[in-house]
Amino acid sequence: MVKWIAALLMALALSAHADADLDKRAAALEEELRCLVCQNQTIADSHAGLASDLRREVREQLAQGKSEQEVLDFMVQRYGDFVLYRPPVKSTTWLLWFGPALLLLAGVALLMSRLRAARRETAPSEEDMQRARALLDNDKEQP
Repeated sequence: MVKWIAALLMALALSAHADADLDKRAAALEEELRCLVCQNQTIADSHAGLASDLRREVREQLAQGKSEQEVLDFMVQRYGDFVLYRPPVKSTTWLLWFGPALLLLAGVALLMSRLRAARRETAPSEEDMQRARALLDNDKEQP
């Protein structure tokens, strides 16, 4: 009887350890996957129904013995690269990776061109300079 109880306790301890390991692996993967409803949150942070379904799918696949990479590959195959919170850099995601930098550069270029144009518009013409000199010369001549 004591052996059975010891075996049962050992099995429970191993099960708890396996569950803790599964929880850690699932939590790490949930941070890598984007909620397709919220789009700016991981499935770990989202309360959307689809995020809940994706969390359950991740746990089920890990419990079946699949590796983290196999689970990620399944999700990408099913939902596309967008499901990854950090999608890979490839030709189909260039705009996603480099678009913000291009928009920033375009904004800086536009700002610089506007500043140059404004500086040219505010520069006095030669005619304005001659009139100003004439006025200053007249002030000097009058006591």
